[in-house]
Amino acid sequence: MTTTPTTPAKGPVLVASDLDRTLIYSRAALALTMPDAVAPRLLCVEIYEGKPLSYMTETAASLLPEVAARTVFVPTTTRTRKQYQRIQLPCPPPKFAICANGGHVLVDGVSDPDWHRGVTRRLADECASLAEVRSHLVSAADPSWLRKERVAEDLFAYLVVEREQLPEGWLKELSEWTEPRGWTVSLQGRKIYAVPKPLTKSAAMREVADRSGAQLTLAAGDSLLDADLLLAADHGWQPGHGELADSGWSAPNVTALTERGVAAGEEILRRFLEPGPKVAA
Repeated sequence: MTTTPTTPAKGPVLVASDLDRTLIYSRAALALTMPDAVAPRLLCVEIYEGKPLSYMTETAASLLPEVAARTVFVPTTTRTRKQYQRIQLPCPPPKFAICANGGHVLVDGVSDPDWHRGVTRRLADECASLAEVRSHLVSAADPSWLRKERVAEDLFAYLVVEREQLPEGWLKELSEWTEPRGWTVSLQGRKIYAVPKPLTKSAAMREVADRSGAQLTLAAGDSLLDADLLLAADHGWQPGHGELADSGWSAPNVTALTERGVAAGEEILRRFLEPGPKVAA
């Protein structure tokens, strides 16, 4: 495992961070295992249907504006644009954001049409169709544990399931079916994602790095859909929970943290500040 880089970059530093279960956390993912009297104060950063949904610690909320001021901070998420726009991060609106697992690069909140057209052309050329994969997902799922099925931005599909009721081996069988068709599968909380392999956060991150002139790239993420992002960055961090931690995944440029839950989000923001990057141009 490599250590965190300590030499300040000569140009802007880009920070591409996953959001859910990396920087922000639902109630189920908070992992507040300490006594109630010493639990951290929380800030709600997302409301859904009139109810609080996602949180950061107040300490994390105080660190994020510093990260955003000193770097090119790029929220990097599998969420759709609409889902991302529900989040109210405690920092100025980032100039760049990556949504739909790299399918959309937002510039000042607006999807770049040239980038999106290029992505859709590549998916059409290299993968089985979304219609085929969606049809298989729905037919293979059992109504007893399937709660919802959705298509995200006409790019990928996912199921919302009762996770504890998933039959043993079902996910493995699904992965074996999607693999030769150019798709990958990821289980995150109660959601099972089927995503085309060329649809990556790393490609979008490299695009933003080119546009911003970034000389150093830092990243964080917890799921298999974040692996390519972490590998593409100069240095990355993964929390002590999630698909990557559970599978024993590792890479020379990625530091595996011991913190779990919302405490990991706080620690990741501290690590982003360690290299001492200059203020972004």
